[in-house]
Amino acid sequence: MPLARSLSVTSLTGLEDWDDELDLENAILFEVAWEVANKVGGIYTVIQTKAKITLDEWGENYFLIGPYLELNVRTQVELIEPPNPAIRRTIDSMNAKGCKVYFGRWLIEGGPYVILIDIGATAWSLDRWKTELWESCSIGIPWYDREANDAVLFGFLTAWFMGEFAAQCEEKPFIIGHFHEWLSGVGLFLCRIRKLPVATIFTTHATLLGRYLCAGSVDFYNNLQKFNVDKEAGDRQIYHRYCMERAAVHCTHVFTTVSQITAVEAEHLLKRKPDIVTPNGLNVKKFSAMHEFQNLHAQSKARIQEFVRGHFYGHLDFNLDKTIFFFIAGRYEYSNKGADIFLEALARLNYLLRVNGSQTTVVAFFIMPARTNNFNVETLKGQAVRKQLWDTANAVKEKFGKKLYESLLVGNLPDMNKMLDKEDFTMMKRAIFATQRHSFPPVCTHNMLDDSTDPILNTIRRIGLFNSSADRVKVIFHPEFLSSTSPLLPVDYEEFVRGCHLGVFPSYYEPWGYTPAECTVMGIPSISTNLSGFGCFMEEHIADPSAYGIYILDRRFRALDESCTQLTSFLYSFCQQTRRQRIIQRNRTERLSDLLDWKYLGRYYMYARHMALAKAFPDNFTYEPHEPTAAEGFRYPRPASVPPSPSVSRHSSPHHSETEEDDERYDEDEEAEKDRQNIKSQALMGTVPEWRKRSKKGSSEASVSSTASTPTPSSPSDLSSPTNSLSEERN
Repeated sequence: MPLARSLSVTSLTGLEDWDDELDLENAILFEVAWEVANKVGGIYTVIQTKAKITLDEWGENYFLIGPYLELNVRTQVELIEPPNPAIRRTIDSMNAKGCKVYFGRWLIEGGPYVILIDIGATAWSLDRWKTELWESCSIGIPWYDREANDAVLFGFLTAWFMGEFAAQCEEKPFIIGHFHEWLSGVGLFLCRIRKLPVATIFTTHATLLGRYLCAGSVDFYNNLQKFNVDKEAGDRQIYHRYCMERAAVHCTHVFTTVSQITAVEAEHLLKRKPDIVTPNGLNVKKFSAMHEFQNLHAQSKARIQEFVRGHFYGHLDFNLDKTIFFFIAGRYEYSNKGADIFLEALARLNYLLRVNGSQTTVVAFFIMPARTNNFNVETLKGQAVRKQLWDTANAVKEKFGKKLYESLLVGNLPDMNKMLDKEDFTMMKRAIFATQRHSFPPVCTHNMLDDSTDPILNTIRRIGLFNSSADRVKVIFHPEFLSSTSPLLPVDYEEFVRGCHLGVFPSYYEPWGYTPAECTVMGIPSISTNLSGFGCFMEEHIADPSAYGIYILDRRFRALDESCTQLTSFLYSFCQQTRRQRIIQRNRTERLSDLLDWKYLGRYYMYARHMALAKAFPDNFTYEPHEPTAAEGFRYPRPASVPPSPSVSRHSSPHHSETEEDDERYDEDEEAEKDRQNIKSQALMGTVPEWRKRSKKGSSEASVSSTASTPTPSSPSDLSSPTNSLSEERN
């Protein structure tokens, strides 16, 4: 089924004016999530990176509510006294009744206030609260589900806090409660059951049932309308969790999801269509390199090359200057994250490169944490051999340099036969013998606990990618998160991403997808799918994504084998690019950073909060919804220059490409300026809803609405022809 359009990033021009109309001095925003100062998954990244832009809007009236965990508090939170008198009275009142509620600053950018609730201190109330939940909502929680029990405790304490806060306020403020995911959902529907004066928003980052169904290798998207949701949840023993999530969805004033694909999923599984899609953004300033990202790419690539030299010692028969680094990273969900289709495409790519006599070598990294017991001895030995060779070469170089200096000092040309003595040759021969290897370089860098049943290793055995000399595609499986303190590959994730050439994320189930977004803001091209939130978002806002280094794989309307063929075509086309073409493509990719900045995407959350205020407090705020028109929203146009790699372009990397075949002018600054104007232009898809703030006397202030015509968009590229834009650029 086709996906409905969301409002464009630039469709919300009226929001800036709404700040003046809405009196935030008398409004309080509580954002509730289990991952506040508690890193579990991607929601932590969403809340952490969004905090600064939310704090800029709400100031001292913005509070985050999460669980109190001693280990996290020690490293992430500074406990302080609440500056807000009502908050202080609320915490004192709850603590006097046996609760343990803490207040502090989260030590992230902006330093937002956090209210942390110790659920263990009130565990004695669990049975009573579960009884109340059954009597009021008919939701029964089994004793053995600890996560659901924690959600009940957290939800009741959150609702208790909000009710107590509303009672402690002398002047009744407009309270907004924004709840993330099912773990915080109990607090939301308790607020509604108790009729607390709270405007509620519920954001699902991925439906609970959707995760379980996709983990079971179900044909998910083709059967969305056919699932018996109650039966499916019951069969997987998560019916009580599903009821908690669905109750929150149906009780909230405003329901949001993080992407259009998740909106379709939620409509069928949770039986409510989201009011608005709130895409996930990034703090782009964190990755900003002030036009140095090309140099950072070269530096990080050099560090990865050093690792490759050690890993492939004895079989280093390929040119590292003609080697391209691909990578896939994320949770170890073999099918959901697309590792299966990526491996199959690599096998086909290996065949294509070999039969066409390509000089390009591909090293594909799999960064997916799995159960291991230690580093692979052979892998560690490779890095030791590399270091030994480096030390030997330096020792010989120093002796050679000293003799050369002394010879020149006396005015004689050096006798090359005397520059190296027998001892030097012995050292070098010993170093060469140390590099001899009688086995292939290892595929996995660690010793796997479940080697015989590991899906990635079993697939590699089936397709035969064993890092042999004949293979043009090499595979390295690193089943551990990257760290700059690792003795094997001492780089952190950001530096590793910068050093690679292409991120490959052919996910089947990916509600948003932070990994390709992080690639984009660092100027690294990536492959995503039209089943991921990121892929759908980019497909909607960019006329020709592949020209900007965003390749969208069709996994929704194609069979698995056809999708694999398309992915292979993407990879092979990328391998055919010249070095200059890759440089210019990275420039274009990096310029899409503004599209993913919270500076723009934060407006969606602003829109949702205003909508919730209007629904919860109709006497003070009004909302007049308008159906969106059929007009196209803003779309990033195709690049101005075709092809992308003319000879007169300014060099943006330290070395000049020797394989340039360019015949058109290309002005990087001129094209970048056009793109900056496009991303900042104010365009509307349709009519913006009108907002009014009523005074206490009931008078209505002037409504804020704005319309603007949209630029005529370029037609999107045909994704069934993956080499379309690249072949145009090479012509």
